[in-house]
Formats: sequence, structure tokens, C-alpha cells
Amino acid sequence: MQFEPPAAAKPEFLDIGAGSHARRIAFLRRVAAAGCDCAGLVWLGGFRSNMRGEKASYLERAAAAAGRACLRFDYSGHGESEGAFERSTIGMWLEESLEAFRALTEGPQILVGSSMGGWLALLVARTLAESGEGARLAGLVLIAPAVDMTEKLIFEQMTRKARAELERKGVWLRASPYEAEPHPIRREFIEEGRSHLLFGATIRSHCPVHILQGMRDEAVPWRHALALVEHLHGDPVTLTLIKDGDHRLSRPEDLARIGAAVEGMDDHRLDKPRALV
Repeated sequence: MQFEPPAAAKPEFLDIGAGSHARRIAFLRRVAAAGCDCAGLVWLGGFRSNMRGEKASYLERAAAAAGRACLRFDYSGHGESEGAFERSTIGMWLEESLEAFRALTEGPQILVGSSMGGWLALLVARTLAESGEGARLAGLVLIAPAVDMTEKLIFEQMTRKARAELERKGVWLRASPYEAEPHPIRREFIEEGRSHLLFGATIRSHCPVHILQGMRDEAVPWRHALALVEHLHGDPVTLTLIKDGDHRLSRPEDLARIGAAVEGMDDHRLDKPRALV
């Protein structure tokens, strides 16, 4: 039997929202192997990234090798999903993350969130705990988590000129070291993001957290990760600082660290029997 390579796998689609807010998001899903009791993986990508990136593809291969279930999807306005990026908001992407989690996964899951996906993972965890679904989370692996990104890493870093342009035109073109063309930041994107801010109060994950952070990260400074650890003082947290790591953390050694963090989450599972020592 011939198998398609992961990069060529055809996406499925999930319908979310109604009326003018209806959109279809693309996803790739691997089901768990028979008899596998490992937690599944749910990939939450970064700002303007897609589900076929290096880290997401690595996790899919690692899941396949371990027999784990694995879910990857593109937010609206990203990758192969419908929607206009410039009209999307954090709230929309949170809604999509929750709907994909609830509709497309079963049993305990490990959320692996990269950059903006790290912020969304914490928002998903909070919502699941509030709705009595917290037991569905086996852990969070956060890669350079851009918590409160719209405020802390975009708006507060803007120059006076950029803020004036945003106020006057309703949009500001933000340059990126990872893309040739600047991308639009709308005033509504910043304002809507303020309803999802986490800093300023205790942040609860309600499950173990492992944060991986490069110290040469120019997009999410490593001290941002330290601030997150301080706010997560009610839950078990491991922080791995990678001295020569950048924002992407996509080198072979970085991918191996991410894989090890995922595997380590199985040691924290409360629903699995433990050997007496």
C-alpha cells in the first residue's frame, strides 16, 4: 500500500460560525494507533504561520512514530483556510481553536502552541476549565509564547508615528523580519485583542506547562517568558531557555527539545497508573 507523504496530505474542512461570520478552516488529522494510551497533540500555530510548517510537520511525524493522535489546522486567513487575514481577530482564532479541539479530538490532549499559538493555548485552557472540560488537557508545551501579543509586543512597541497612522487610517503596515512584505495591523485587531489579555492577574493553565524560549528571540524577548512563569505560579511550570535559540526554534536540536517536552508530559498524566517506588 502506498501512503501520501505528510506534506502532500489533503486537508479536510470544518465549518465554524454562522451568517456573515461563517468560515471554513482547513485541518490535517491523524488518529491514534490502536491500543495507544498516549495523549494526543493539538498544534496551535503562530501569527501568519500555517499547519505545514517545520515544527508542525515534525510533531506530526513524532506523533506517527509514537502512535499518538495529532491535529493541525490553519486559522482563518492563514494557510489553506478561508477568510481574510486582515479581517480576523484573536477572538475569531480562539473560537476556531476551541471548536477544532472539541469537534476533532477525543480524550486527553497536549496543546503545543507556538508564539501567538502559546497565547491561544492558555486562552483555550482557561475556557476549558471554566466550562468543566479541564480534564481534557494533559499539558501545554509553549514555544516562545507571545502572550498578550497585540498589546505587549505590538501596540506598546509602536512608535508615536505608527500609533498616529493606526489611529488616522485604521491600519498600520508592520514590517516583519520573516516576510518580504509588511502585513496590515488594523485598529480593530488591537482593540479586540484587549478583551483577551492575561497579564495583570494570575494565569491558570490547570495542567503542567513546559515553556521553550530562545534567548536570541527578537520577536518575543526571553524576559517575556519569565514574566509568564511568574504569572503561572499556581501550576507546575518548566522553563527551558535556549541561549543561542531564535524565534523560530526550528533547528534539529530545537525540534528534539520540543519533542522531549511533549514526551515529558506523559509523566504528569493523572489518569495513568504509576509504578510504586
